Amino acid sequence: MLQFLSLLFYFTFPALIIFLCRKSSLMNKIGEILLLYIVGILISNLMFFPLGLGEKLHGIQDALTSVTILLAFPMILFGCDFKNWKIKKAIVALCIGLVSVVVVDIIGFYIFNDNQSGFEKVAGLLVGVYTGGTPNLASLKIALDVDAETYIFVHTFDMIISFIYLVFLMSFGIRFFRLFLSRRVETHQLHNENEQYVIDTSSYSGIFTKKHFPKTLGALGLSILIIGVGMGVSLLISGKVDNMLILILTMTTLSIAASFLPFVRKMEKSYDAGMYLVLVFSLVVASMVDVTAIDYQAGANIIAYIAFVIFCSLVLSIILSRIFKVDADTMVITSVALINSPLFVPMIAENMKNKKVIITGITVGVIGYAVGNYIGIIVSQLLK
Repeated sequence: MLQFLSLLFYFTFPALIIFLCRKSSLMNKIGEILLLYIVGILISNLMFFPLGLGEKLHGIQDALTSVTILLAFPMILFGCDFKNWKIKKAIVALCIGLVSVVVVDIIGFYIFNDNQSGFEKVAGLLVGVYTGGTPNLASLKIALDVDAETYIFVHTFDMIISFIYLVFLMSFGIRFFRLFLSRRVETHQLHNENEQYVIDTSSYSGIFTKKHFPKTLGALGLSILIIGVGMGVSLLISGKVDNMLILILTMTTLSIAASFLPFVRKMEKSYDAGMYLVLVFSLVVASMVDVTAIDYQAGANIIAYIAFVIFCSLVLSIILSRIFKVDADTMVITSVALINSPLFVPMIAENMKNKKVIITGITVGVIGYAVGNYIGIIVSQLLK
């Protein structure tokens, strides 16, 4: 009975948080994931919560952390339109953004490592989240076998420092960067401002409607099929079905390929459904954390490492953009798409009063989702 109630709680509580975020501007500013982390940590550490850490729940929590993110990542990539990546400026901006993050991340590894065992996993997580996003961070947690405490610590302070970064940009950063870089805007136009380039930040609605539910089930079935194929490839190469390194890379490749299929493109709510599973994952993994077991002294290095990667990669992006003649708005929107996520692109574009950079930002962010796993794993393995 406890296991059933736990499943019911894990899969329904994120819906309540989404509803509350739509009703409260304060909660919306905090964000669904951070709120779910807070609730999950309270559950795991306050004795009067019946769903806290316990032997009966360890198995179901471990299973959910793997199943939810494995199902989510293909569904998110199904909803990405890779065919629209045709902008030459976006290619240059994407390369600058990726190089800046990787170079600064590797430098930071040697500065903040302090001979900590497994610190290369943190480096891999940061590359993944700052070239992709939360789905990449979550999948890299599994692929690199990162413990729950480290994952929560990295993701929590990532969100806090990333929020500070956004406030910096919107307050005076954009105007400041326009002093050093040109303000040329993209010449391409938005064909329709309601097109898929603009991500609806109030999504998740309509998943269970008659129009979308069958297609969403189809996306879920295709995701399961891709997981099965990934396990088969893992078995052939490593002799084990659960070699996460091979499994995640295989799934990423197959999911990108599937996104080009016309019937997959019609699964409009696959992205939303995948992101909902990421919310479930966030709640589950937070409910596994024992805050008394976190090494905060070691964590201080991780906090400094996160701040270093975010702000120093921005500085390197400015330098490279100046060299390769990338304008200020394109540089900023690319940085936001990689550091924060494509979800923040429309907001920053509105702050810039330059909606023409939305396509570039969304495209860069989408490609970042696709390559984040590859780069994160490669960097982690090289530093190891």
